[in-house]
Amino acid sequence: MFTSGDTEACRAELAALLYARSYMEGDFTLSSGRKASYYFDCRQSSLDPDGARLIGMLFARMLRDTEARAVAGMTLGADPLLTATSLAALAQGRRLPALIVRKEAKGHGAGRRVEGLANVRPGDKVVMLEDVVSTGASVLQAANMIEAEGLEVLAVFCILNREEPGGAEAFAAAGRELRSLFTRRELLELARSAGHAGVRPPA
Repeated sequence: MFTSGDTEACRAELAALLYARSYMEGDFTLSSGRKASYYFDCRQSSLDPDGARLIGMLFARMLRDTEARAVAGMTLGADPLLTATSLAALAQGRRLPALIVRKEAKGHGAGRRVEGLANVRPGDKVVMLEDVVSTGASVLQAANMIEAEGLEVLAVFCILNREEPGGAEAFAAAGRELRSLFTRRELLELARSAGHAGVRPPA
């Protein structure tokens, strides 16, 4: 049984790892074109075995409170999140296949824009997974593509919500619920209180 205490312990461990591997301060330009004083490169953590394990466990725990029958996300950032979460959910006794949304349809073969549709049925409920949400434009576009395939998007789950101006309004306007593992403040507080416990440097 995955208890609330386990959840908080995993959040603290993941925060420490994310802070060590993925969080950088400086002058950056985001994909939206906005300037930022920090950058969050989640793939440095989600492609690490410990990071993938923790992310999968925490997202699978969040999904227990939903009617989701699958998880989906935009390639490339969501790919490791989807695999980790699908496997973690299976270990917890729940089958949640993953759907990957391409940035553009394949130019050959079946020409699909969404991969994995053979594992779901029309009308199935889906939760979108995302690493970082700034304005939300990318994941909201991906959610529309999932619904164009006859599925129903319940919510968007992300690792870090940057709480950028206009982001909450964009989700509200689209009628999409957004839930995050961390805001920037929560990530920094948890990581610093954990003292980077459990973070191992790469070999």
